[in-house]
Amino acid sequence: MSPELLGVASLAVLVLAIFAGFPIVFTLIAVALGVGWLALGKLALHLMTLQFFSVMRDPTLAAVPFFLFMGFLLEQSGLAQRLFRGVQLLLAGVRGSLYLAVLITATIFAAATGIVGSSVTLLGVMAAPTMIKSGYDARMSAGAITAGGTLGILIPPSVMLIVMGPVVGVPATELFAAAVIPGLLLSVLFILYTLVRSYLNPALGPTLPASLRQPLGYALKELALGSAPVVVVILSTLGVILAGIATPTDAGACGAFITLLLTLAYRKMSWPSFKRALFATLEISCMILLLVAASNYFGAVFSRLGSAEYLASLLTALQLSPTLTLLLMLTLIFLLGWPLEWVPIVLIVVPIFLPVVRQLGIDPIWFCTLVAVCLQTAWMSPPVALSAYFLKGAAPQWSLKDIYLGMLQFMGLQVLGLLLVLWFPQLALWLPNLLRE
Repeated sequence: MSPELLGVASLAVLVLAIFAGFPIVFTLIAVALGVGWLALGKLALHLMTLQFFSVMRDPTLAAVPFFLFMGFLLEQSGLAQRLFRGVQLLLAGVRGSLYLAVLITATIFAAATGIVGSSVTLLGVMAAPTMIKSGYDARMSAGAITAGGTLGILIPPSVMLIVMGPVVGVPATELFAAAVIPGLLLSVLFILYTLVRSYLNPALGPTLPASLRQPLGYALKELALGSAPVVVVILSTLGVILAGIATPTDAGACGAFITLLLTLAYRKMSWPSFKRALFATLEISCMILLLVAASNYFGAVFSRLGSAEYLASLLTALQLSPTLTLLLMLTLIFLLGWPLEWVPIVLIVVPIFLPVVRQLGIDPIWFCTLVAVCLQTAWMSPPVALSAYFLKGAAPQWSLKDIYLGMLQFMGLQVLGLLLVLWFPQLALWLPNLLRE
């Protein structure tokens, strides 16, 4: 068997093993080491050492634990609850006000943390009881919460974009800039959809009862007090990154420290909550970084065998137009997003497509943004749809059937957003080009 076909066979074995339920990290290492030893001999061991140490020395990836810690601090501290309450009180007289409160809070919260599971869970705990009490439609409520929560994977500072940058060879700062407008575009689509449907059918999102309303001054005060800490966190992280003042790693460290100070100043942090945030950060950081190292090793063996170029040549041999080829790649990524998390897709599948992207002259920043939007859509795609299970745990009153049906409405809007970014590349490229000037 030629080295190229041996690499393709290793990819098939890897996919089958992952679907069979084997741990992804150890499967990656075992398959890469086994195939690498057969084809490359002792060089496979040297590649392992090189790839693992390169990940350990990468300063960009050091931003991952900082942003995770910042997100878990915000989740445990209860600061987002006050933001949600402020938006809810201000919009109490508007039809569908709770949908708006969820989506606005989710958008702001996404700009402070890039953790989808935490965002969906937090939004479910905050909003679901009030939505049920106010007679809001269960399906649309579930869809708004899950759609808003998944914005965290796209709107910077996104952990996925931090990991994707070194894989593609693009600065994470440019990926952050490229994701801002598509993320806000999706948020606007969600808000317009809920507003229009609530006005056409008031039963879906009635105005809140008088008992839940407060004077305008009080509502503005609550909104200011609730949004102030989150805005400070956003400016101290995303603001300094886009302004070119600090790298993502430096900004992540500053953001985590400022978030900790804010939670202490607002007296919202207890010792048990702080410990939970620390342990959650340690657990998720170790999982992501070990996956990065293992995937880099598999990718190094795969490339050394020439399999990446071989698959790229097969794809280009189809002689499809660049747009159709791009649609084919995005469709494959979307389908893989059903059973797999974003980490193996970004670290294994995206590098396989990179030679095709370069050969077709596709802008890598635009491609990464499309992949990010595509993977966000996959978070809400049945039958797996991890967001559904996060919400079910936070709001057990809602059935999985209603949650799924609610998510499908917003998944259609996400597909529309993906197509808009595909048709109008400047939605992703305008801000990075502006910041380069």
